[in-house]
Amino acid sequence: MSEQEKATPVTPEEIDDIRVSLELDSGEVECRILTIFEVNGHDYIALMPLSPDGDDNAEGEVYLYRYAEDEEGLPQIGFIEDEDEYEIAADRFDELLDEAQFEEME
Repeated sequence: MSEQEKATPVTPEEIDDIRVSLELDSGEVECRILTIFEVNGHDYIALMPLSPDGDDNAEGEVYLYRYAEDEEGLPQIGFIEDEDEYEIAADRFDELLDEAQFEEME
């Protein structure tokens, strides 16, 4: 498999339907992928937990994790344990939200 080829290709029509299930202390939570972004050479993923009905949560809660792909191109997520690293990722995610809102106004 080439470095550019993904193990699970996604079409533009499918991108909004990708879900991730997380096993948390409170139980399994299904999330929608909001975006994958880069900060300081590290990739991060923003996930929105869904309601039991599969809708976006009303509070607008978002989970941030480190993101990587293994040698086979399969996605891997991990906790951001360092508070400073988390703040940097959260600040960049907030900037991305601001940029998206600004683009919608144009």
